[in-house]
Parts: sequence; C-alpha cells; structure tokens
Amino acid sequence: MKLDQFTLKPGEMPLDEIKPTCGFAGIFRQIGVIGDSLSSGEFEAHNQDGDITYHDMYEYSWPAVLERLTGTTYNNYSRGGMTAREFVESWADENNFWKWNQAYIIALGNNDVFVCGQAPGTAADIHPDRPELNPDTFFGDLGRILSRLKGIEKDARLFLVSMQRRGEELGDPIILAIAEEMKKVCGLFSFTYLIDMSHDGPTYDEEMRKTFGLGFHPNAVGYYSYALMVGNYMDYIIRANPRDFFEVPFIGMGLKNRDVAYEVPAAD
Repeated sequence: MKLDQFTLKPGEMPLDEIKPTCGFAGIFRQIGVIGDSLSSGEFEAHNQDGDITYHDMYEYSWPAVLERLTGTTYNNYSRGGMTAREFVESWADENNFWKWNQAYIIALGNNDVFVCGQAPGTAADIHPDRPELNPDTFFGDLGRILSRLKGIEKDARLFLVSMQRRGEELGDPIILAIAEEMKKVCGLFSFTYLIDMSHDGPTYDEEMRKTFGLGFHPNAVGYYSYALMVGNYMDYIIRANPRDFFEVPFIGMGLKNRDVAYEVPAAD
C-alpha cells in the first residue's frame, strides 16, 4: 500500500478528485453552517398565477447531504435570503444560533452585495479583536461573525466559501474580487481557510443550470453535487495543511500535544 493516496499530489488542485465519501472532511464530528438559500436547500415552485414561490428544504441542502455522506453532524443555521448583517444583528440571537461547534462553514455574500446592494468593503474592514470598529460593509459584518465564533471556540476551524461565478459580465469580476479579499481574511483569524468556489468551482451559468438548476437555484442533483464539491475541497485543505488538523478531537477540551505547533495570525 502506498501512503500517497492519502496525501496531496504534486500540482493537485482542490477539485481535481471528487471522492464520494469526501475523504478527510469526515474527521469532524460537529459542524455549523451559516449561509443563505444555497445552504438552506431552497427550491423554486410556481403558484396558480405562475409566480415563483421559494421553499427552504433543509433535508435536500448540501449540509444535509454531507451529513449523510460523512457521518458528521451538520447544524444548519441558514435561511433563504440571509445576509451577514441580518445574521449577526438579529437572526442568530433570535434563534439561539450562536452554538459551539468544532468547525463552521460560512457561505454568504450573494444577498448582501447583489440583492441588498451593500458595499463589499475589503478585508481591511475587519478588526478581529475589536469587531465594534468594523464598518457597515459585507466584510465588516462577516468579520463580526467570525469574531463571535472565535469567542465561542477559539480553536474552531473556520471555512469561508466564496461565491460561484455565474457567467455574468458585470457580476463575475465582483465575485472574483470578493474571493481575493476572503483569502486575506483567512490570515486574520487562526485556523481559517477558503473554499474558493469563485476560482476553483464551475461557473453556475445558464448552461450548467440546464442540468443542475430548477430556476435560478439548484435542483436536488445540484445540491448533491455542491455537497461533493464542498466536502472534497475540505479534504484537499486538510491534506494540504495536515498539522492544522492533528488536534481536531481536542477542540473545546483544553487538551494539547506539545509536539504540534501552529502559526497563529497576529491580531491587528
């Protein structure tokens, strides 16, 4: 047996290999997901007048698929239409969603920027230890969420998910720029990683939606495929940074192994 089947291959890109089990994404026992309609498994239907109706069907969402594939418990704190602003200012408190988890996946931005017209801002808007200084931008609100999560569990692994390109002349450059700023955010908090769907994922354009969409949102096959992409991207990140994940079982327990050393981002 060769161990290289478990390690990163030279030149391997995040989604080069899609494992049906999502590989090492299964090392976690409990993950919280903060997101919008893509994370809540929203489906589009039509009423008698032909108007679109929207339905969050969590059992079909990609976190639910990952839960079935990996055996990890996924706590879904998402809702269709969610923004970072609403989550941090009301939704999480109203629903008691500031919960402890070993890891969190945060997938927001579409409604913030493209529906509500909020200024994206930059990673420079984020003050990890003084989130009250963050301005009212998408990145300012995102930073407030991340600071709150690190306050719940300082060793939690945080996975940021950037938006997929949609084949739009005006929207895609904004999506790519936000993903570049997200890379910088990962340097502001410990154990924080980017699942970069903007650069590494497929373009969710009209052609892709013919097979994977039901209206603008995904269909059941689309959500299942997205789950495989998220899970396998996590597997890639773990294989690329193995030492960061040695002590996953110790998260929240106060246990340490002296042979494991990490580089912790400096506070601003």
